[in-house]
Amino acid sequence: MAYHGNLQKIRNGKRTFAITPHIPGGFIKPEGLIKIGEVAKKYGGVLKITSGQRILITNLQEEDLPSIWEELGMKPAVVTQNSLKNVELCPANFCKRSKYPTIGIGMRLSRKFQGMELPCRTKIGVAGCRNACGSVYAKDIGVLVDFDKMFFVTAGGSAGFHPRPSDIITRGLTEDEAFALVETILEYYNEYAMAGEKLGDFIDRISIDKFRDDVLEIAKLEKNLESKF
Repeated sequence: MAYHGNLQKIRNGKRTFAITPHIPGGFIKPEGLIKIGEVAKKYGGVLKITSGQRILITNLQEEDLPSIWEELGMKPAVVTQNSLKNVELCPANFCKRSKYPTIGIGMRLSRKFQGMELPCRTKIGVAGCRNACGSVYAKDIGVLVDFDKMFFVTAGGSAGFHPRPSDIITRGLTEDEAFALVETILEYYNEYAMAGEKLGDFIDRISIDKFRDDVLEIAKLEKNLESKF
């Protein structure tokens, strides 16, 4: 890591680096996208659209990284690996299947928690319906909307080295209640998990029943696991 650039390859002694600017929710205005393209072209970069709704710029030289960041005028997506790395959003406000415009709560979560230091790398997914576009059920924390336009929150998902489906924590929440529950989950995880322990592994260690009961009690919410649909 140098100037928030990750070493990618060493070929014939030559080192190339990559950077990933922070693009909240994966939404970017045309002028921002054009700037990324122009800067990447200037420094011989190659663009990669990532699964995390970001744009990786690779094939860069280490000595160019400070100038690249200055010209982009953007912040790095990830500064500390064991942190909240991303809040991924479906295009709910623009989708005919969406039950609720969830881009708002997604951006609130991103502004409040992006970069928060945690026991292990963590992702949040937000979706406006139970189709869960963006693989929300495989995220460490999921915020979704049911058919009745009420929120439900999941936790413990992982699509990585040890795949794990998420557990529903509770249903029937308002937007503000869902936001508060996510905050409680993050704080509880930060306080009680071991260093390097993924949220799903932490839940399995203490049991989903204890985890659910504890976070709901702290957040002053009721357990509701039954879907009416």
